[in-house]
Amino acid sequence: MRTLFDADAMQRACAELRGQGRRIAFVPTMGALHEGHLSLLREGRRRGDVLVLSIFVNPTQFAPSEDLARYPRAEARDLEQARACGVDLAFLPSAAAMYPPGAQTFVEVRELGAVLCGKSRPGHFIGVATVVAKLFQVVGPQAALFGEKDFQQLAIIRRMVRDLHFPVEVVGMPIVRDPDGLALSSRNAYLSCEERQRAVAISRGLAAARALCASGEREAGRIVAATRAVLERDVTKIDYVELCDAESLGAIPRLEPGRPAVLAVAAFVGSTRLIDNTVILF
Repeated sequence: MRTLFDADAMQRACAELRGQGRRIAFVPTMGALHEGHLSLLREGRRRGDVLVLSIFVNPTQFAPSEDLARYPRAEARDLEQARACGVDLAFLPSAAAMYPPGAQTFVEVRELGAVLCGKSRPGHFIGVATVVAKLFQVVGPQAALFGEKDFQQLAIIRRMVRDLHFPVEVVGMPIVRDPDGLALSSRNAYLSCEERQRAVAISRGLAAARALCASGEREAGRIVAATRAVLERDVTKIDYVELCDAESLGAIPRLEPGRPAVLAVAAFVGSTRLIDNTVILF
């Protein structure tokens, strides 16, 4: 595994590989790798001749009040795990490498970025779309893999790829959960033992909604209320619980046959904000 820090050097290395006719599969991350990330790497190894990983804690997707400074970092362990998954190239740029002095160009996916997490984290998805566009320019992958836990992020990246004609296949991968149902997240490291137990309420709330839908319920208000009732017993604060169209992310009043919907949740347990979702189709 080669580890590169310079964007120009990485761009040249990837261009040379593509020139040899090799297919590049790419997994962009912010590090602190867990089994969810590793599932992306293993699938990327299957889909490409060359597997590329990036680790970059992107400053433009954090508001001044958010956790950029304390975001979990474990570079040595991350690289060890990357090597075990068969990563060929690891890209670990600095903020200055990704955002040269005086940088003024940003990417905004307007409507998809204005709902759900976009309401409570203004500007967050501008940072996400911008850094992913930059990484696509540097790496030039034929396939890029993202987890479905960040469902809104995945939808935004797919829209950006379509709108800007990036020649990359965006692959969404299933949420990986602990045995008790909690979705894996680098931010789970912030949770105390007691908070970790309470956080399972988020996946329990989604499970209650799925059970209600399986029994025939179609009204969004009742589905959302059932989810909130479970969450309210254990989480510190609910940011949102919304039933949305799976493509537009617009709120919907009820489930319709053949129209995929996503029930999306963001909630605080202690001071840690966690997100999760479930896709519903009948």
